[in-house]
Amino acid sequence: MSVKILIADDHKIMRDGLRLMFEREPDLEVVAEAKNGREAVRLAERLRPDILIMDISMEDLNGMDATRMVLAKGQGTRVIALSMHADKRFVAGMFEAGAVAYLLKDCAYEELLQAVRQVMAGRTYLCTMISGVVIRDYIQRMRRGESSLLSPREKEILQLLAEGGTTKRIADQLGVSVKTVETHRQHIMDKLNIFSIAELTKYAIKEGITSLDT
Repeated sequence: MSVKILIADDHKIMRDGLRLMFEREPDLEVVAEAKNGREAVRLAERLRPDILIMDISMEDLNGMDATRMVLAKGQGTRVIALSMHADKRFVAGMFEAGAVAYLLKDCAYEELLQAVRQVMAGRTYLCTMISGVVIRDYIQRMRRGESSLLSPREKEILQLLAEGGTTKRIADQLGVSVKTVETHRQHIMDKLNIFSIAELTKYAIKEGITSLDT
């Protein structure tokens, strides 16, 4: 039986390249492509892929929060992060979200293929280009029990605010009331002690919640 793969990346050329490479393998099947995190969540729920190749910096919903949403469904999908970011914050964030592998986009295709095989065998994988310091930092943070100030929903709304979304647009997009979005926004500002959209945007970029150069 073929391993079903869903590719989530906001660059079509990247999705096309990955599809072409995976389709060379007789036991791998690309079942769909998603151009952002929200679409990845919808497709993962409908198609139940074995593997989800997840970019991190995507508009609308970033890869970290999309990973949490996919895995919250409990459908057995395994998430492999594929990113341009080697920063330990992104690596730790994806593993905390539930990813089981992390690779950089400039790694060799053979290494990505190896990661798919390892993950399907029930193992985790970290590409050779990521320093062991990242792993040590992640373990130390987990032992200290550090957690984000913001809830997953607050992070989701923060990303949409940072990316220029109006309160009404965000409410429509998430299927909630304008009042709910306003309440979340106030809670975000209170928790972070930040009271302007400009500063919220800077915080979101610094914490890897959004990347406005996607």
